[in-house]
Amino acid sequence: MLLRLAPAVTLLALAAPIVLGTAFTLLPAFGFFPAIGGASFGFHGWNSLFATPGFSTALRLTLTTGLAATVLSFACAVGFSATAAQWPIFAVLRRSLVPLLASPHSAMALGFAFLVMPSGWLVRLFSPWATGLERPPVNLITVQDPLGLALVGGLLLKEIPYLVLMILVASAQIPVGRTLSAARALGQRPAVAWLKVVFPQIYPQIRLPIFAVLAFSLSAVDVGLILGPDNPPSLAVLATRWFSDYDLANYYPAAAAATLQLLLVIACVFGWWAAEIPVSYMARRWIERGGTDRLSGILAGSAAAGSVLAGVLGLLSIFDMAIWAFARVWRFPDALPTGWQISTLVRQGDHMLATAGTTTAIGALSVLVALILTLACLENEQRRALRPGATALWLLYVPLVVPQIAFLFGVQVLLVRIGLDGTLLAVAWVHLIFVLPYVFLSLADPFRTLDPRYAASAAALCASPLRVFLAVKLPLLLRPILMAAAVGFAVSVGQYLPTLFAGAGRVVTLTTEAVTLAGSADRRVIGFLSLVQSMLPLLAYGIALAVPSLLFRHRRELLR
Repeated sequence: MLLRLAPAVTLLALAAPIVLGTAFTLLPAFGFFPAIGGASFGFHGWNSLFATPGFSTALRLTLTTGLAATVLSFACAVGFSATAAQWPIFAVLRRSLVPLLASPHSAMALGFAFLVMPSGWLVRLFSPWATGLERPPVNLITVQDPLGLALVGGLLLKEIPYLVLMILVASAQIPVGRTLSAARALGQRPAVAWLKVVFPQIYPQIRLPIFAVLAFSLSAVDVGLILGPDNPPSLAVLATRWFSDYDLANYYPAAAAATLQLLLVIACVFGWWAAEIPVSYMARRWIERGGTDRLSGILAGSAAAGSVLAGVLGLLSIFDMAIWAFARVWRFPDALPTGWQISTLVRQGDHMLATAGTTTAIGALSVLVALILTLACLENEQRRALRPGATALWLLYVPLVVPQIAFLFGVQVLLVRIGLDGTLLAVAWVHLIFVLPYVFLSLADPFRTLDPRYAASAAALCASPLRVFLAVKLPLLLRPILMAAAVGFAVSVGQYLPTLFAGAGRVVTLTTEAVTLAGSADRRVIGFLSLVQSMLPLLAYGIALAVPSLLFRHRRELLR
């Protein structure tokens, strides 16, 4: 009976906060906010938004950076996959993506800022022998530039590895090797063969991840605060500032900005979907025309080079944070510090340990609940022989596609009404909205593809369904369960806006602290904070890989 309720509880945990939160955000956008001056329909929030100095620039910045980051990350991921599909290392590439995927967006953005700023590591590596610079260039703006190029670059460092991973997962569902061999036998170049015969089969499976990337790129707040222009900022950052203001009258334009952000994401998602029609028609004609098409191979190779560059810059960003965390003196244009120290660790150790403990507690609680709900839903699905369709997959992606700013303020209003705002439990609950989809998507395929003969054999020995689940399925699925938990924990660690709203400023995590200190002059503190922020998810991945090997090492010895 309890298993039958699991899908409804899971749906309620995902949908209720989003629906109610969106409603409580839409109401102030049209004047209905009894907390300040009664409730009356009106457009004064929209009028204030449109009259804001720099509004048109903020709107343009939101669209250009969001669409550019999505298109470039998609092109680079596809080009890399097409070029590297037949590399022997391609099959094991998933593990090499872990450092880039585990590092939160804000930590990667801070490392990238340290890398590309006028006094950053890239300029130091080429100075003075190549640039002739003895001092940082004062007229060069590489971070928070007006065009948002740094913001696009920071988004690419995370979105390209994510889309490559999604392509890897989708490729496992089709016989890529045999398909490519048949296309190569017809004279097609390797990359072109992948584009013509493999990519059309996997694109429907990666459409939802692309929409998630599009929604995040259009509405990123933490990356926008660190790398984006400051005056005016992007629309999501502008709304966040108004929501965080002590003047309650700013909630009206803030709600209007959040509503507009939601409309922009919806319009861009439908625009992408509509663009698939002419693109698919032209692609079909290109495939039917045949030929080796050398230009397509060159373009795929160029996109692959862009992916490799993004990966290298991402790893350098992580390494750069580690250097700054322990640098004693690092004057420009020295390529490396002249000395090392741990004074930052000594000074910030207690505060950092407490903040890391809070971050870990929130992540562990949200992951635990997500695992329970996910396993209950999958077990119920298997016992009742259910086959979830595309609607269920869409429901899982709703928290990832709907911009956070569009409903989190409403969730905060809801938490205030029930007296839970500013508590650890509230933050963990809001984190669950984003953790649960990743945990479910990570664990669903391993659970569904588990050989049913194991459970049948245990049932033949008179084991109850509960005992089969606990004694047979869970041990066999230990590694996927731990990996799903590590993925969910990494997602929780990186949550900035959910922590900011649900925590009401009273719950501090590594991510909120890192974004708050982003404008600080002490790069050592920021570097150390970002390093710890990145190391927590990496530690979770390490535990997920090590625990099954340690627990089942005696079984490997018996098989020798």
